Amino acid sequence: MDKIALILVIIGALNWGLIGLFGFDLVATLFGGQNALLSRIVYALVGAAGLYSITFLMGNRVRQSK
Repeated sequence: MDKIALILVIIGALNWGLIGLFGFDLVATLFGGQNALLSRIVYALVGAAGLYSITFLMGNRVRQSK
C-alpha cells in the first residue's frame, strides 16, 4: 500500500509541476479533460494517496515485513 501511495503522490507532484511551470495538465490531457470521469478518478486517487502519505510523517507507524 505504501508503494502505491508513493507512486500516486509522485504522479500528482509531477502533474502539479507541469501545471506550475507550463500550464499543462497531463492528467486532463490523457483522460479527456479535467471534468472527465477518468481524470476525476485519478485526481481523487492522488488526493487519497496524499492523505494516506501523511502517516509517513508519524514515527509510530507499525511496519509489516513480507
